[in-house]
Amino acid sequence: MSTAVAVDAPPVALPATTRRLERAEWAPDESVPLAECTVGDLLRDRAQRFPDVCALIGTRHDGSTARLTYTELLAEARSVAAGLLALADPGEHVALWAPNVAEWPVIEYGAALAGVVLVALNPVLTDDELAYSVRLAGASVLVHAETSRDRDLAASVARVRRDLPALRETVSLAHPDRLYAEPGPEPDDLHPDDPVMIQFTSGTTGRPKAVVLAHRSLVNNARLTMITAEVGPGAVGIAPLPMFHTAACVISTLGPAWVGGTQVLIERFEPGPVLASAVREGARVLFSVPTVLSALLEAARKGAAAPRLDTVLVGASICAPTTITAAQETFGASVHNLFGQTELSPVLSLTRRGDTADDLATTVGRPLPQTAARVVDPTSGDVVGLGVQGEICARGYLQLLRYHDDPAATATTVDPEGWVHTGDLGTMDERGLITVTGRLKELVIRGGENIAPAEVEIALAEHPDVLTSAVVGLPDDHWGEIVAAAVVLRDGGAPGVEEALRAHCRERLSSFKVPERWFVVDELPMTASGKVQKFALRDQLADQPYAGGTSTDSSTRSN
Repeated sequence: MSTAVAVDAPPVALPATTRRLERAEWAPDESVPLAECTVGDLLRDRAQRFPDVCALIGTRHDGSTARLTYTELLAEARSVAAGLLALADPGEHVALWAPNVAEWPVIEYGAALAGVVLVALNPVLTDDELAYSVRLAGASVLVHAETSRDRDLAASVARVRRDLPALRETVSLAHPDRLYAEPGPEPDDLHPDDPVMIQFTSGTTGRPKAVVLAHRSLVNNARLTMITAEVGPGAVGIAPLPMFHTAACVISTLGPAWVGGTQVLIERFEPGPVLASAVREGARVLFSVPTVLSALLEAARKGAAAPRLDTVLVGASICAPTTITAAQETFGASVHNLFGQTELSPVLSLTRRGDTADDLATTVGRPLPQTAARVVDPTSGDVVGLGVQGEICARGYLQLLRYHDDPAATATTVDPEGWVHTGDLGTMDERGLITVTGRLKELVIRGGENIAPAEVEIALAEHPDVLTSAVVGLPDDHWGEIVAAAVVLRDGGAPGVEEALRAHCRERLSSFKVPERWFVVDELPMTASGKVQKFALRDQLADQPYAGGTSTDSSTRSN
């Protein structure tokens, strides 16, 4: 049995770093020790310390509202643990396919108490994707909602089950008698290093992989994120992100639990109602991605009442400096850029409250405590110099145990020295601050020049007509690839917007980086975790006839 942990009240303040690096490698800060506990231990500890504090506010599967204290949350989780143990043995994989209903975090805790591995499934999966994910994860039990928005999840389960012989049981949330049972003995030999969850990679570059994560990784990543962002004891957090992703089921679920606070789980993201919930519940923390944050700021700009927040955490993709500034002004909050990925549980680095305005707007901060990071040459694997672009790598408690049933993919991602290769490009300065410049597989190589799409996207974000954008490379007979920009415009944009955007980029970028093809789109293909699916966008744009300037335009042809 692992040891219980005490809440930091107030949270540990990280010491200001004075170290100066000579190359792009950050040794782990060990000033904050790791908590040695399981996810179930964390909930037990909080129920003992804060029995009457509201732990969870959310909408149940049947449409009723749940407001659970830590005592009540533990009781429900223990009942679910008993139900799961009647269906599966400790160590088996139990999949959960549901939207952001209150049962989601209850089942998350129940699975952890039962010692089963929870497989988190995206509720927008097609039948084929559902079958693929359940099969890949080796799930023996599937717990599912009846519906999600306009999707009939129960019908999908019925259709695919005959093709999944290893799936022994399916349980609908509409039949709680099959999921909840009288609490009984729970495994007493669980260890923080044991697997607790399988998450799927976001699918921004292709077919997702099944990532196996440990109790220690999830608890400590949430904990150290809260400590680094200086989230205070008892904080109420608004959680609109999809629960099947680590940003939600780790950071915005276990994070509030660590500080003895409240998770306000948003079932369906609608900007106005989310702002209203934040005001009504006295929220002090917002968990977000750039698309969510931008939508909330738009709603506030159009008259919705905005809460006064202490902390805004934003990650998953690059957040434009203008968005960060707007969030500071609108909510009065300290805005923190996070960076990471599913394989890192998920947060690698985070900006601090004491960082300069420029650092807050243009970097993703320094690594969390207990986390090593480096930037390496993608070809040689050597650590690069300060300010030199390379692949960002990380090592420490936070990293995946493995990709389930895929040793080849695990060996490709985790090198012999134990470093996780993120596939993200970036630089590190002498203070350890990381700047993300793009994805290794998304580099646009134009006539031998490497162009990071993120650099172009940041420039576009500074234009007042641009809500969001994505930059990809398209095939070109002369240059090999050319830069193409897909932009979502505010209020449709003004006449002549393409030339205005081109001129805007020329003022900020070298000529060879200025997009040569422009596409105004209503929306970008996104993963549910808020990342642009660049491979899907590239396919869409390559198939579209281009009505704008040709790729032989002399203004962007010269280097």
